[in-house]
Formats: sequence, C-alpha cells, structure tokens
Amino acid sequence: MHHFFAEPSQIADGKVMITGSDVNHMKNVLRMKPGERAEISDGNGLRYLCVLEEFTDAGVSLCIEDVEADAVELPSKIYLFQGLPKSDKMEMIIQKAVELGAYEIIPVVTKRVVVKLDEKRAAKKVQRWNAIAEGAAKQSGRSMVPEVHDVMTYEEALEYAQELDVRLIPYEKAIGMEMTRQAMEAILPGQSVGIFIGPEGGFEEAEVDLAQEKGTLSISLGKRILRTETAGLAVLSVLMYHLECVQETEDQGLATVHKGEFKIEQIL
Repeated sequence: MHHFFAEPSQIADGKVMITGSDVNHMKNVLRMKPGERAEISDGNGLRYLCVLEEFTDAGVSLCIEDVEADAVELPSKIYLFQGLPKSDKMEMIIQKAVELGAYEIIPVVTKRVVVKLDEKRAAKKVQRWNAIAEGAAKQSGRSMVPEVHDVMTYEEALEYAQELDVRLIPYEKAIGMEMTRQAMEAILPGQSVGIFIGPEGGFEEAEVDLAQEKGTLSISLGKRILRTETAGLAVLSVLMYHLECVQETEDQGLATVHKGEFKIEQIL
C-alpha cells in the first residue's frame, strides 16, 4: 500500500486532501485510480487508512476509513551530526539514516571537511537532501519526515547538541568495546541522543577533546576503522535494535500487567 504525508490542516471532515508534487506522483507515476487504498501519516503520530476518492483541480481527495496510532517511530529521538563527506555520499547517508529511524540529520563542517559550500550552494544542497529524506520516509513507512538541518560549524553543532540527553562520538582512538556496550545499554526510551560522525579524514584530536569537555562520550566501534558513510549507520543500527528491544519488553510487561500478572516475563 502506498504511503504519503499530509499536514493536519489537510485533514478534515473525514477526508484528506493531498496537494503538491504528490499529486503528479499518484496520478501519472503510480497511476492510482479511485477506489485504491493508501496510508497517510500526519507527522503527529496518527496514520489514516484512506480510499482515493477523486482527482480534482485542488489535488487528490481521499476518504478516511480508519485512524490508528502510528507506532513505527523509535522511542527516542536520534540526531545524526554528520561531517560533510565528498561526492554524493551524503545522499546515501541521509537515505539510510532515515530508514534506520534518525529523527534529524545535521550536516557539519569540521576541520578535515574537504567539501566547500557557499551559502547559495548549501541552501540548494539542503533542499535536495530534504527531498531525499522525504522519499526515504515514504519508502520506509515512517510516520514523519526527518528534517535535514542547515549546515552547521562544528562549534555550532556541539552547542546545538547541549540540550540532548546523550551525546556520543565514535573515535578510532577510543579503547575497548565495553564502554560502547555500557553507553548503548544505558540509553532509555524517551531520551534524546546525538551521534557525531567525522568526515573522510575523521576528527582532529582537538575536536574530540572539545566534544568531551562538553559532555560527549567517546566510544569505539571496533578494531576496524569505518568509513564516514558506514560509521553513523553502524551506530544507528545498534541503537535501533537496542531501543526497539527495550520498548518491546516494556510493552510486553504492560500486557502482562493487564492480564493480572504483575511481573515482566523473561524473554527466552
């Protein structure tokens, strides 16, 4: 079933009105017909099961059949602070990060970043990156479209992350996986998490020191040095697994309580 997004203002009186570029996509690319079903997310946690009613001059009108809480999002908001890579690697990183559940992606200029973007080029890139995020959100069935933020300096990114509950910076000189395991397992549903990933050349030691001074924990991702397009996705994968396991265990515990058994069953 095809999946689209709509603003809450586009949903009223049992109908959803789709406008913008999705109209052409539904009509001329997907060749959808009246009577076909589609899922619509409002970005606020609700998913609408709809039937396409008609194409109009204003857009596409769909009739709402059912509404349910959208439970596909991770129970924590994960912010990926990505050092700008060369070529089109950023597009792939954004696409996969959205699929893995990232809440927001922040492009960051660090000392070893090779890519040089003036204000005009940066604005065009961010617009393109947000379009990629939207496409990935639709493909993966997300209930919201993660924002790709405007490009920040490293110092701005560290300041932006100060409000987050947990901040992690994978670094090749960090020793041992035990600290990584403890850091990951300590993250609880509902906490916000920032992940700092360097560009191709990695972080300079002074940058890592600055992050640590501001409360960011340095962690290891193993004995191998990962490429910039791999490192962030590796962390996101581990966090997705951990958070969804914790959430599933909590949900099962609540179900057990509702049955009158006041304990969480051990999962074997």
